Amino acid sequence: MSVLSVLDPAVTVAHAVVSAIAHVLPTALAIVLFVLAVRLCLHPLARAAARGEKARSKLAPKVAELNKKHRNSPEKAREALAELYRKEQVSPFAGCLPMLVQIPFFSVMYRLFTTPNDLLDHTLFGVPLGLHVGNAHGAGQFAVFGLLYAGLAAVGYVNYRRARRAAAAAQTTPQPGAALLPYLSFASVLFAVLVPVAAGLYLLTTSVWSASERAWLYRGTNQAPAAALAL
Repeated sequence: MSVLSVLDPAVTVAHAVVSAIAHVLPTALAIVLFVLAVRLCLHPLARAAARGEKARSKLAPKVAELNKKHRNSPEKAREALAELYRKEQVSPFAGCLPMLVQIPFFSVMYRLFTTPNDLLDHTLFGVPLGLHVGNAHGAGQFAVFGLLYAGLAAVGYVNYRRARRAAAAAQTTPQPGAALLPYLSFASVLFAVLVPVAAGLYLLTTSVWSASERAWLYRGTNQAPAAALAL
C-alpha cells in the first residue's frame, strides 16, 4: 500500500470539511479558513518544537567545547555528549519529533489543493482554483497569480531577514553551503509556479501563519528555527 493511498481517507475528510464551509462562504475563503484551523490545531506541536530547539541552542556552546576537547577521540566525545544531554535533561533530537508529526497534515492539505476535484472548479476573482499559471490568459488571471507570488515573496523576504540576523548573531564558523540557507526562504515562490491557484492560496496562507508563529515563539531572541515546515 502506497503512502498516497494511506492518506486518501484523510483527504476525503478534509474535502468534506472544506466543502461544508464552501456552502456558506466563497471556496477560496473556505480554503484559507480551513488551513488556518489546521495550523491552529498544530500550534502545540510547533511550541514543543520551539522549546526543543531553544534547549539545544542553549547547550550549543557546551557541545562545541566538548567536541573540541575530544576531537581526537570520537568515542569519548559521544560519551561526554550523552552525559551532558542526560544531565541537562535535553534530548539531542529535541524539537525534531513534533516537526515530523506535522508532515502528514501538510501532505493531506497539499494533495487536497493539487489533485483535481470539484473544489478546484470554483474561482478566485474569476480565476479557476485549478488553473496553473502556464494555462493562464488575460491580464485578470495573471494579476491573481502575480498577487499570490508577490505575497509569497514578501513572506520569504521576512524569513530571509530573520535567518540572516540569526546567522550573524550565532557568530559560528560558517559551514559549507550555510550562506545559501537563508535564500531557501524564497523556495515557496518557485514551488507556487508549479501548482494551481488553490495550492498557491494554501501556500500563502500557511506561510503567513508560519512566519507569524515563528516571530511569536522566538520573540526576544535572534534564533531561527533549524527546520521550519511551511507547506
